[in-house]
Amino acid sequence: MRWQLPEARDLAPLRYLFFTGKGGVGKTSISCALAVALADAGRKVLLVTTDPASNLEDVFSQEVGATPVPAQGVEGLWLEEVDPTAQAAALRESVVAPYRGVLPADAIAQMEEQLSGSCTVEIAAFDRFAELLAGSETEGFDHIIFDTAPTGHTLRMLELPGAWCTYLDSNTTGTSCLGPLSGLSEKRSLYARAVDILKDPQQCALVLVARPERLCLDEAARTAQELRGVGMAAQLLIMNALIEHPEDDLARQLQRSQQRALAALPEALEGMPVRGVPLRPFDAVGPEMLRELLSGDGTQVPERSAPDAPALRSLDELVADLVRRRIRLVLVMGKGGVGKTTLAVSIARRLAEAGEQVRIATTDPADHLGAFSTDGLEVSHIDEAAELARYQEEVLTEARKTVGSEGLAYIAEDLRSPCTQEIATFRAFAEIVSHAAHETVVIDTAPTGHTLLLLEGAASYGRQIEHAGGTVPESVRSLLPRLRDSSQTEMIVVTIPEDTPVREAERLQHDLDRARMPHGWWIANQCLSLSETRDPILAARAASELPWIERARKLAAGKLAGIPRIPGERTL
Repeated sequence: MRWQLPEARDLAPLRYLFFTGKGGVGKTSISCALAVALADAGRKVLLVTTDPASNLEDVFSQEVGATPVPAQGVEGLWLEEVDPTAQAAALRESVVAPYRGVLPADAIAQMEEQLSGSCTVEIAAFDRFAELLAGSETEGFDHIIFDTAPTGHTLRMLELPGAWCTYLDSNTTGTSCLGPLSGLSEKRSLYARAVDILKDPQQCALVLVARPERLCLDEAARTAQELRGVGMAAQLLIMNALIEHPEDDLARQLQRSQQRALAALPEALEGMPVRGVPLRPFDAVGPEMLRELLSGDGTQVPERSAPDAPALRSLDELVADLVRRRIRLVLVMGKGGVGKTTLAVSIARRLAEAGEQVRIATTDPADHLGAFSTDGLEVSHIDEAAELARYQEEVLTEARKTVGSEGLAYIAEDLRSPCTQEIATFRAFAEIVSHAAHETVVIDTAPTGHTLLLLEGAASYGRQIEHAGGTVPESVRSLLPRLRDSSQTEMIVVTIPEDTPVREAERLQHDLDRARMPHGWWIANQCLSLSETRDPILAARAASELPWIERARKLAAGKLAGIPRIPGERTL
């Protein structure tokens, strides 16, 4: 079957475009390619990434920062990266600066402390998102395209305008977890405009990007359903990496797996316009390759055979090393879509087979653990709504012992802030990690950027809990020391042997070093170079893997395990 390629004219009538989907489906490649296509058609386009693990710089081979910069080689295209940490620093300084030299130093220090937590990071990034969506500085652009973080975090971002509007409308104390609400109240009209735009199908479209795989399609369906609940309708579904003309057994198996997934298309996606992009023999890096990605002329496939399989360590060797060192906390980390969940379950099951008592959990809002067999394992899930209700009730119960009705109303108001959800979820994460005191805990983490924000916020979350009037549990107090203890903890970096995933894994390793988090093992997943394929497109991709495998091997100091590309989704 030959699919219709996505074209600029599919999206030309709409000003605001959100590309979302499961990690690793190709959101960035597709959104960048369509941004280039719109710019080539004479439109002025701003392409913004809201993913903390952004790779726009890799795709365009240029620096991208917190203000729009022209894309090199594409007239009419501008690029911006929403950096949550930088935005938080700017917000913190904007709040504190007017009081420097006016208030005593200890008061200034207290303000800075209050604004040092994850709430500030979230509201700062959201504030920039709202400005881009509904502010005046984007008036000169025909299109604003948002290349978003993987699905769970995108849902959170798109639901925040309504959540903050509701909170500001109902707040009676004039304060929040961020301190005085005066600054936020000034943004009320901006947030309200953002809500209106998100709900307007004449201006705004949600573009779902998926690969023809069951988990990807299920997540796309969940996204479509949840965002319908806030009045935002998905208007296009793009299937990426389709295998159209298989020429060996592996390619035919992969195509059959894709066809089975498409035949069982979730009901929430039925009737939606669909476009398809075939699997290409190259990585979509640079303007010319982005143009080629959506070319209907057919891609010239180089004549080459599959390379000799590289000598990599096995998953069994990795697990044996964890057992030998008596590691009790394993975090499986990496870019979205590299196969973290599959590998986390596989590692957990092997540890259990080695005689360990094993618990598996996930910090990913998408939570795909239910799609895998976890027999013989203890399983922990974070139910965000339940954790929020539990945390709110614990804080209020403690406050009732010492606080009067007026103070209690103030605390209850503060606990209705959208930021409170982050604190409650973090506490649940700390509780799961605390199980490592008496059993082995394997955690399937959220995609890279959000996991780093979670780990780096370990100290500030405790301060936020105290500020809200809650008791800081021992699990929170012991979290950071345990995360940094190499005798207890191993953070496994997962990648696939391609340009962007390996570059992002390298940045992750540098960030872990900076945060003093122990790591050692890497896993190169989905390696076509380990499959002996003869299909021309697969063989071309297999050959292109070799330099990235060598780069990963060097970064891992030789502790690199390799996993061959396997049709479908299953544990190894």
